[in-house]
Amino acid sequence: MQSSAPVANVIGLGLIGGSVALALGARGWRVHGTDVNDAVVARALEERIISSSTILRSASLTVVAVPVDAAQHAVQQALDLTDGPVTDVGSVKSPIATSFTSGRFVGGHPMAGSELEGLDGADAAMFESAIWVLTPTVATDDAALSAVAGVIRSLGAEVVALEPEAHDRLVAMVSHVPHLTAASLMGLASSRSEEHAALLRLAAGGFRDMTRIASGSPGIWIDICRQNRDAICAALIDLETSLADIRQIIERGDDHSLLQRLSAAREARSNLPSRVTDPSSLAEVRIRIPDRTGAAAEVFTLAAELGVNIANFEVVHSAEGGRGVAVVLVDASAVDLYRGGLVARGFRPSVSLLA
Repeated sequence: MQSSAPVANVIGLGLIGGSVALALGARGWRVHGTDVNDAVVARALEERIISSSTILRSASLTVVAVPVDAAQHAVQQALDLTDGPVTDVGSVKSPIATSFTSGRFVGGHPMAGSELEGLDGADAAMFESAIWVLTPTVATDDAALSAVAGVIRSLGAEVVALEPEAHDRLVAMVSHVPHLTAASLMGLASSRSEEHAALLRLAAGGFRDMTRIASGSPGIWIDICRQNRDAICAALIDLETSLADIRQIIERGDDHSLLQRLSAAREARSNLPSRVTDPSSLAEVRIRIPDRTGAAAEVFTLAAELGVNIANFEVVHSAEGGRGVAVVLVDASAVDLYRGGLVARGFRPSVSLLA
């Protein structure tokens, strides 16, 4: 029955918020949603993307999906108006992570999107096979982290936990700088006015693939570049240095060095990690959470530091008392690495293979 369905609040019904609402609705959730634009709320109600335009205090989860400059205020409102876990979807995490000490807030960032904007681009399947980063801090409540991770995983996403500062450095390189590079390439092509028509007609797969992300909404990037300025500028310097090196290799006709560079890039690209899909290849790691602040978050972020994929994560009650037990499923081929890292940090993990 509808009344027994879990309820989520979604604050901000744009591309990501609308997609979250659709994805939750498709999985049996009742979704309450709000937006600063009344017309967007009316459309979401009409299309049954949301069932109510109110914020429910007892909701199992509240997702804040507003631009990064507005997120801090919206998260504070969400914490004031609700009693359950609150997460956001902004692509810059350090400023907001340092703004809250509530254990109910779990910073998040789904690495997904669309060239379309707003509800026109909202898609219930947007997060399937996507990476969704969580950025717990020492203040994060174990139960809130487990609950948010569980909901995100139910949407088909792979959860990766990083410290907020590490997230911002890495995302500057893999998301922010690529977008700025795509915009620069597109601007360069467009500036060749005398060759413009022919150039764009010749733009084949490679150019189109590299510049496709430049089709995204430009407005959000002003806030992103302001909030993540230092990490973006550092990554741009690294990119400039790498391009200068390539230019010098080509200038001096060093075919050997050029081949080495291209081969290394090809190998690195082919070795990008993939998700664990075979349950028989998993191992269960049970870790008693010691009575120290941020221990559960440390268990989660350690996996990302070691490059270990977490297929599932939850915190359960411990018969021994204390703060509980983290039950983590990881790829069996990486379990020894993960166990070693846990032991080095003072945890006492037990491991069992699921095969």
